Order: sequence, then structure tokens, then C-alpha cells
Amino acid sequence: MNRMTYAQALNDALRQEMRRDERVIVLGQDVAVYGGIFGATQGLLDEFGPTRVVDTPISENGIVGAAIGMAMSGLRPVVEIMYSDFLCLAMDSLANGASVFPFVTQGRVTVPLVVRTQGGPGGNAGPQHSKSLEQWTAHLPGIHTVLPSSPADAKGLLTSALRSPDPVIVFEHKKLYGTEGLVPDGEHVTPLGTAAVVQEGTDVTIVAVSGMVRHALDAAAELSTRGVSAEVVDVRSLRPLDTATLVASARKTGHVVVAAETWLRYGPTAEIAAVIMAEAFEELRAPVARVGAAAVPYPASPALEPAVIGGADDIVHAAQALLTTRTLRTHRSELRRSA
Repeated sequence: MNRMTYAQALNDALRQEMRRDERVIVLGQDVAVYGGIFGATQGLLDEFGPTRVVDTPISENGIVGAAIGMAMSGLRPVVEIMYSDFLCLAMDSLANGASVFPFVTQGRVTVPLVVRTQGGPGGNAGPQHSKSLEQWTAHLPGIHTVLPSSPADAKGLLTSALRSPDPVIVFEHKKLYGTEGLVPDGEHVTPLGTAAVVQEGTDVTIVAVSGMVRHALDAAAELSTRGVSAEVVDVRSLRPLDTATLVASARKTGHVVVAAETWLRYGPTAEIAAVIMAEAFEELRAPVARVGAAAVPYPASPALEPAVIGGADDIVHAAQALLTTRTLRTHRSELRRSA
């Protein structure tokens, strides 16, 4: 195990896969000379040269469109899109190209494309550099959508993405690049479509997406001081979604809070809540609660941004509200029986 940052773990995965497979090509804005806006591609140009690490013009749809052609021709391109906000410019290539070509060709054409993009609020980057748009790509059949929240998963999920025959969008959280953690040395693969129980608990399950995992752990620590044992589950992958792990935890605790930094309506919290309600309804003691961003563009104001996004305090409040609901329901049930 090595201690490294989230950005270094991504770099480690790229470097190892580029050494293992000469078909892996990295391209994007400032990925070569500059090493990427967050440093994830630093040093790759020196080792692999300008034919495999390519700086591109500022044209997201052009970059992704060219990469799709490369992938269909036998290469394994890795595109870096500086911010997930800019995926809007490439959605035609992703939605009408990468996600459908294997279907319309009856599997004769594959698109082993990886798109790395940086999402999530934080740092007061404002409404055009802070969006969390993972629900857009997760909605598309044929595209995998993963969200590592730790250095180990950053390396493991990116490695899996680089080996997948299907297009994969990796949403990296820009507030996590400098965080440190232990990362396995050498080959490390985290299968796509697997959630992780990062903390065991018995009273309430907190299902968290991407940057909300750290808030979920903070909330669990606060809840423990109040006598509540919280289990924290990191989704890690929205498509495919690890329904089995989520449902098992929900059945275990009977109370679930789903938290993400995306807008609350029509986002991943809604899908996860629906799955849990459908599969674990009999074991739930209260409805699934959700924590997400308010329905406004992410503000640049340091005072307003955390208020819009939500965090540990909101998760604690939601969890305690669920447990209170359980107490009231139990009390009413006892009254009915006694009557």
C-alpha cells in the first residue's frame, strides 16, 4: 500500500495501463504539457510522447467525437473534460454516438472510450464550473457512470474503466484531488457496478454519492455521539447500480437516507430511493429520506454555496427525523393493539 493523493492515484492508473496496453491514448485540453488542470496527467507526456498524450483545441464535442472514432478503430482513448459542465457540449456525441453504436451494429462495433471529467460544487467556482451531471450520463443505456470518492477507488475504478469494452464516464470530484489515502501498489481493479460499505452500522443507512461520502462519514460520527449507529454506503457506480448492496443495508437498518450533491429532483437520490422502496419495502420502518442541492444554480458566494448544497448537518437532521417517525409509528401500533 502506498499513501498518495486522489490525483496521484488517477495518474498511477493511467501510467500503469498505458504501459500495459499501447492502445491507450490520452487526449484533452492541457493534458500534455500542462499535465491536466488538476495534475492527473502530469509526467505522461515525458514517458509516452506526443503521439499518445495529445493536447487538443477547446472543443469538447470535437474531442469526444474524435475519441469515439479512435475507439471504434481499435484504440482505447481517454478523454479529459475539464469540468462536467462542459459535457453539455459533448452530449450529442455521447448520447447519439457512443451509447448507441454497439446496439445499432448488433455488437459488431464496440466503443471502449473513457471520459474523465471533474464535477461537484466546492471552491466557489460558480454555476458554470460546479455542476454534478452524473444523472445525465447514468440515464443513457450503454454508458457506465462511476464516481470514485477515495484515492483507492480512483485508481481501481479508472483501471476497470480503461479495460472495459464499453464507454465509461468517470466523474472525479474536484474537491477530492488533494485528499490522501492508502492505495494498493501495482495492479488494482475495482469492478464497475459495485458499492462499498465504508462504515458498518445498525440503526440507519446513509447512502452517499461521490463528494457526499465524506459528509456522510461526518454525519455518522455526529450521530454516534447521540446514540445512533449509522452505516455508510458509497454508491461508487450509478450505472450499473449495485442494487443488492443497497437493499441489503436497507433491510438491515430499516431506515435510509440517500445523499448527493446533485439537485434533488430527478437525480440519483430519486432513483436510489425508488429502488430501495421497491425492493425493501417490507423491512423499512419509515420512508426513504433524501438530501440534495436546492433547485438553483450553484452560487459562487462562499456563504451561499454550502447552504445550497447541504452537508453533514442535513444528513443528521434527516436521519433523526426518520428515527422519530419510527418511534411515533411504533407507539401508534402499540396503542392500536392495546385498544
